[in-house]
Amino acid sequence: MHDIRLVRADPAAFDAAMARRGLGPLSGQVLALDSTRRAAQAALQERQSRRNALAKEIGQGKRSGADTSALEAEATALRDDMAALEAEAKAADDAQLRLLEALPNILDAAVPDGRDEADNVVLKQHGEPAPLGFPAKQHFELGEALGLMDFSNAAKLAGARFTVLKGALARLERALGQYMLDLHTTQHGYTEAQVPLLVNDATMYGTGQLPKFEEDLFKTTDGRYLIPTAEVPLTNLVRDEILAEAALPLRYAALSPCFRSEAGSAGRDTRGMLRQHQFNKVEMVSIVRPEDSDAEHERMTACAERVLTELGLTWRRMFLCAGDTGFGAARTYDLEVWLPGQGMWREISSCSNCRDFQARRMNARYKPAEGKGNITLHTLNGSGVAVGRAMIAVMETHQGGNGSIAIPEVLRPYMGGLETIS
Repeated sequence: MHDIRLVRADPAAFDAAMARRGLGPLSGQVLALDSTRRAAQAALQERQSRRNALAKEIGQGKRSGADTSALEAEATALRDDMAALEAEAKAADDAQLRLLEALPNILDAAVPDGRDEADNVVLKQHGEPAPLGFPAKQHFELGEALGLMDFSNAAKLAGARFTVLKGALARLERALGQYMLDLHTTQHGYTEAQVPLLVNDATMYGTGQLPKFEEDLFKTTDGRYLIPTAEVPLTNLVRDEILAEAALPLRYAALSPCFRSEAGSAGRDTRGMLRQHQFNKVEMVSIVRPEDSDAEHERMTACAERVLTELGLTWRRMFLCAGDTGFGAARTYDLEVWLPGQGMWREISSCSNCRDFQARRMNARYKPAEGKGNITLHTLNGSGVAVGRAMIAVMETHQGGNGSIAIPEVLRPYMGGLETIS
């Protein structure tokens, strides 16, 4: 959500910020609604003052036996006029809110210009893609040959974009999630949380999924939504709260199922586990003071990078360009892993600084230790990381020429000491 005061202060800067997102000038429309609302509210206050004065005059007149019919008629007319002004102010306020809530976050000045993922910038890379010495297989070829990855029965049970994992691969998926959660909570300072998988519309609104992205969500018959990521409930823990400065930063991590309709992705990644309606993910969320959010963004991304390094994966950090940065983010780093079976880079984690965009929607603030008033918080979120995609990367990176899969050392305690799936 945008601060209307910033739009009033510099309409040209606001339009320039939206232009980077591919949107036309909007400040005029926003400020016209704002002007209508403010004018109606000012007129309403004037009439309320007159109505209060009339009430006194009518009371004095009646006590003295004077004729107050003209004053009472004026009061009645004022009442009707005030009702119309209240309706006008509310209509303008609602229209302004609907307009502002549909507009994306203002991008950080450092975000590179560009239209799509082709314009993203590589910031750093760990390792180099290297040939395996034999024809690399994709994860679904490995999983099906092992008899541990079942897409046909998943389709029978639920339809397309679902997977049944069995045996050692089911345990590997579980091991990855537990390893990541343990790493972030014991070494990176995140507090583990178990969150609801069904949330109300106010929770979805707070992080920006509603109203713009409703088609991407699964909605239940009682009006709740299955979460697309644990970011949603974790960030909303501070909704309508005023925190003490001493409580900051707050850092939460959760391992949860995620549910996405994948609207608009027909025909994309239909083989295997890359794009599923249901998947597990370890999510990191930070709630911080404004002056700390940029450093927290770097810290959070480094936490996700450590996961990939310890799993023995080749990865790189991408700075997303303007056209590829998500709706609620001011700036985003994507982490991509090299998949030998596909012979290409694929995104496995996305870490975003949302600045005060979500906090304004949630009315989330903190009280500074010194000074007056309350300050809007900054929120950040990042995958730490997507479990299914991490399993794909482990399978394809550590595959053997005989179709076996070597288990990274950090996962072996979670696998009962198993070193190879074969």
